[in-house]
Amino acid sequence: MAHQLEQSADKKEFGRNWVITSRFLFHVQVFTFTAFLLGSCYGLYSARYKGKPKVEIPESTQYTPKYK
Repeated sequence: MAHQLEQSADKKEFGRNWVITSRFLFHVQVFTFTAFLLGSCYGLYSARYKGKPKVEIPESTQYTPKYK
């Protein structure tokens, strides 16, 4: 009985069972990639182009300059 419990504990251990380990690492990679993708999208959205700024052009540099 104790031998069976020891084997079942070994099956659940992270470092000993490569199937559970690879499944866990796959889910960590998917979560990390999704978090990176959503974070990048939010960063682009928050730094988006907000419109044409109003720039004052000096009269002396226009196509037909006006001097004082």
